[in-house]
Amino acid sequence: MKPKVYVTRELPERGMKIIKERFDAEVWPEYGPPPKQVIIEKARNVDALVTLLSDKIDAEVFDAAPSLKIIAQMAVGYDNIDVEEATRRGIYVTNTPGVLTETTADFTWALMMAVARRVVEADRYVREGKWKVGWHPSMLLGRDVYGATLGIVGAGRIGTAVARRAKCFNMKILYYDVVPNPQLEKETGAKFVDLDTLLKESDFISIHVPLTKETYHLINAEKLKLVKKTAYLINTARGPIVDEKALYEALKEGRLAGAALDVFEQEPTPIDNPLLKLDNVVVAPHIASASYETRSRMAEMVAENLVAFFEGRVPPNLVNPDVVKVRAPVKLI
Repeated sequence: MKPKVYVTRELPERGMKIIKERFDAEVWPEYGPPPKQVIIEKARNVDALVTLLSDKIDAEVFDAAPSLKIIAQMAVGYDNIDVEEATRRGIYVTNTPGVLTETTADFTWALMMAVARRVVEADRYVREGKWKVGWHPSMLLGRDVYGATLGIVGAGRIGTAVARRAKCFNMKILYYDVVPNPQLEKETGAKFVDLDTLLKESDFISIHVPLTKETYHLINAEKLKLVKKTAYLINTARGPIVDEKALYEALKEGRLAGAALDVFEQEPTPIDNPLLKLDNVVVAPHIASASYETRSRMAEMVAENLVAFFEGRVPPNLVNPDVVKVRAPVKLI
C-alpha cells in the first residue's frame, strides 16, 4: 500500500507527477489555502503533509495526526511549522533550499531598481495620461544605483547572491549578520559592520535574514531613525522582520526615500494597508522565487524529500536532524 500524502496546494507539474506516481496523494483543489480545520481533518489518516508557508502546522495539527511522519515544505523558510514540537514527536521536516537563491536575488534587484528609478510611478504616469510634455529635466527623478552603498542584512545564500550582483554595479557593500562571512568578503569586497552602522551608511538596505524571535521587528522605529533620508529599504525575506507601522511613519514623514516590499506582516496584506497609498513604495505579492524554472525545481525537491524518507533514507533537505534520534526513516516504497 502506498503511503498517504495530503498536499495543501497543486504543485508545479514536475514535482506533482512524482508525488502522484509514488504516493496515494490527495490535493487541495482550490487556489487559496485550505482552512486550518481542513488540514487537521485531512492529517488524521496520512503519513505525510506537503505544505506551503501559509499553512500553520503546530501541536493542534500533530495531535490529530497519529500517523504523520514527515512534513515536506515547498519553501526555504519554515517559520509556519513548530519544528521543535515536530522533532519531539519524531516528525521529519524538510524544505527546499538553495534552488531559489539566484531567482530571489534577481527579484531583489528588480525591486531595488524599480523603487530607485520610480519605474512603477512612471508606468502609472503614462497609463493615466499624465505625460503631457515629451521630456523635462525634473520629470520623475530617481536615484542612481551604480556606485551607491548597499547594506545587506543577512549574509546567507541570498544575501551573498545579491552582493555578487552589487559588485557588478561598482557598489560599496556593507553587511551585517550574527557571524562574519569571510567568503562573501573575499568574493565581493563586502565589509562586515554592526547593524546600526549599516543603517546609517547605506543608500540601499536589503533584508535577507530568516524570521526568528530575534529578528521579529529587527527593523523598527528606533532603527529607522538611523537611516539616511535618501535611503531605500528592500525586503524579500519575511514581512514581520520590518515593523510596518514604523516603516509607514518613516516614509510619510520623509525620513526614508522609499521602500520595496515583496513580503508583509500579514499576507495577503489588507487593501487598506497605508503603505499601499504611498507612491514611493513598490509592492509585490510574495513572488521573489516565482519563475517557472525555480518553482518547478522546488516541487521536485519536495517530491525527492518524500521519496527519500519513505525509501528508508534521511531526506536530503532535513531541517531538524535531531529527529533521526527519535524516529528512523520509514521504508514503505
